[in-house]
Parts: sequence; structure tokens; C-alpha cells
Amino acid sequence: MSGGAVVRFDAVTTPPTRVDSTPREITDSRPPQTVLCVVPIANHMSKLLHQLTVGELADRVDAGESFTVVDTRPPESFESWHIEGSVNVPFHPVDGLGGDWDWERVDDLAEEGPVVAICGKGLSSTSFGFELASRGYDDVEVVKGGMEDWSKLYEVVELDTGDDDLFVAQVQRRAKGCLGYVVGSRSAREAVVVDATRQVHEFELVAADAGMTVSGVLDTHVHADHVSGGRALADRLGVPYYLGSEAADRDVAYEFTALDDGETLSVGDYGIEAIHAPGHTSDMTNYLVDGRFLLTGDTLFVESVGRTELQFGDADAATGAELLYETLHDTLLSLPDETRVLPGHVSVGADGRYGVAAPGELVSATLGDLRGELDLLSMDEQAFVDRVAGDTPEKPANYERVIAINTGRASVGDEEEATELELGPNNCAA
Repeated sequence: MSGGAVVRFDAVTTPPTRVDSTPREITDSRPPQTVLCVVPIANHMSKLLHQLTVGELADRVDAGESFTVVDTRPPESFESWHIEGSVNVPFHPVDGLGGDWDWERVDDLAEEGPVVAICGKGLSSTSFGFELASRGYDDVEVVKGGMEDWSKLYEVVELDTGDDDLFVAQVQRRAKGCLGYVVGSRSAREAVVVDATRQVHEFELVAADAGMTVSGVLDTHVHADHVSGGRALADRLGVPYYLGSEAADRDVAYEFTALDDGETLSVGDYGIEAIHAPGHTSDMTNYLVDGRFLLTGDTLFVESVGRTELQFGDADAATGAELLYETLHDTLLSLPDETRVLPGHVSVGADGRYGVAAPGELVSATLGDLRGELDLLSMDEQAFVDRVAGDTPEKPANYERVIAINTGRASVGDEEEATELELGPNNCAA
């Protein structure tokens, strides 16, 4: 077959705990079942076309099954964001194959083994699947909901806190690399949610499965890469919604409970201390749980630090970088080396690869490890500022509108718009 090697999924990993992001009652954590589509084809016989949920696709990827993911979206959509190892075969239900693809090449691809087709919403990939079925290929499946549903897939990783009562779970939004948290006390049967994304039922399920109710919702800052679910979750549950007190200076247009630097919330017998950490944004607040677990939001990642120009603007990125340097060296790095950093994101490339770890693995490091391994933390201030402010990556898609929504100065029209605003990986690291 001409034109580039086909990457197949062969690596074996341990399957993670996973939840599909299909809204449901929080008492029901069963995954959706495989769907069969029955349609007539040209010879008037009927063919069965299997539809996979994104959770089932992820299970197969993580189990190391051998198959090829065929992405039928236009090349520009594919290049900006796709599943690791997938092959782009542009296809339109009316116009047919695009690019330099013809059916002879597609036949070569399909003859190599099972094919799983995916597109933006599951439409063009379904037509593509039917075309393959009509050409005599039986081992063809289609991903229900496409990349939109893939963007809503979550993994849950429970930390070993060394304390049977203290519960901390990292809730990973797989395709975007967004990391939120559920922190609670088993004996008190209560928990708080930190940095909830829009699929808030995922966080409720984590708390409910641990036997806890959500008593408060916190955000580390006004997010720029995704629509926060924090305020909506707090409003629905009738519990306080917390932000750092500096959020008042960002024209936040809704009510919230302000946390001052050093103020502590209690969950059972455990304290959650708010630490003002400006740099990525002026309102950034980190949360220190039980003096041991530091939820850093977009201040400090395990592979980088937060970018500084999304709020401050390109012209003032250096100002943000100076603030970030002070936060890191005067505040965070003064904590004990054994303090465990739990960041708000992990880098995900356009090809779906994680910058560190793998989906379903804990994304974390100790401050001591980061102090010794992260080059940015060993630079002097001027070198740090030059690096962070001078070499900024592509901005998150729609970030200005997302910020307006997260400050309450704009609203999301509907679920479809919210999904479109968030498509693609996050770009919050410097």
C-alpha cells in the first residue's frame, strides 16, 4: 500500500478504571452497551455494522488489541487533533473519498485487519463503514458519537494517600488532558470537587462510588481551555462554589465564596489550604490538602509550568512570567520536597500522545523530583521570564470566549456549541 506506514495498536497496558460520559443517574455506573446498526445495501441484503462506545474503543486500545483506527474527517481537522496511531482517510457521504485515497488503497488497508472508523460525530464514518461492508469486509466497526464523544471520555485514578480515611481521586479527561479531583473523608462521608469539567456527573459518580456526598466545589482559577462545570455543579447541589479572592478582579459576574491566601476549608478532619499563586492568571489559587497533596491547577505541571499570556496578553506575558517565578520560588518550592504535586493538566499532543504517563495512570510528581528534573525550576529569573514569555505555544481554541463564559460574562448557547468550543487538546503549558 502506498503513502505512509499504518500504525497499529499493539502495546499492552493495564486497563484503567473508566467511566463513559453519558449523562445518567449517579447510582447507575454501568457502561453503555454495543449498538448494532442494520441497514440495506445495494444488493438489498442487510448488513450488521457494530457501533462501539468510546469507552469500548479505549478498552481495546489499552488492552493492546490489533486494529486500525480510520479517521474520516477532513485533513485539517485530523491534523489538529486525533487518536494516537489513527490513519486519516477523508470521506464524505456524498463526495466519497478525498485526498489521494482511492478504493484500491482502502482495500489494502482493510485487508490488513480489523478497522474501526471514527469521524467528528459518527456520521461520515458510519457511511464509510457501510461502504466497506458493501465491499465484503465484515470486521468493520464505527465509533458512536465520534471525536465529540471521545473528548468526553474520563479515567479515574485513586491515589494511595497512606490514610484509610483520606480519599483523593484524579479525574482525567482523556482526550484533552484536563485533570480534576475529588477530595474527601470516608468517615465524614463528604467530599469536595476541584476543577470540575463540564461533564459534572463524572465527579458526582466518583464521590458517590466512594460513599460520599459533595459538600463544596472549588476552581483553581478562571479556565481558558475548557468550560468549567464547577459553578453549575455547585448550583445544582446547593453547595458553596469557591474561587480565590483575587477572582473578584477579573470581572466575574456571578456570586462565589472567596478564599483568601492561607484560608483553610475542612473536609472531615482534613484541611484544604488556599494558596495564592499568581502567574498563569492573577486569580490562580492552589490547594494544599492535609499539608501533603498540592493541587496546582495551571501553575506547575509535571512536565512544565503554566503559560502566562492568556490573561495578561502577549505584550504583558513577561509580567505574568515574573509573577509565576515568584510564586514558584517564594511559595511552592518552599514546601517540603515530599509534597505531591497534582496538576490541573497533562500535555496531550495533536496525535493524542500524553507528555508523561499514559491515560489511566496517575499524573503526579513530588516537589523534590520536579526541583531536580524540571529545567525551568533551575533557571534564574531573567532566563525563566525570557523562556516562558518568549516562546509561547499555539493558544487554546476559542480561549477568549471560553474565558468570557467562565467569568459569567457570556453563556453557552447549547450543548453542541459547548462541545465545539472545547474540541482539541489543552494548550495551557508554557
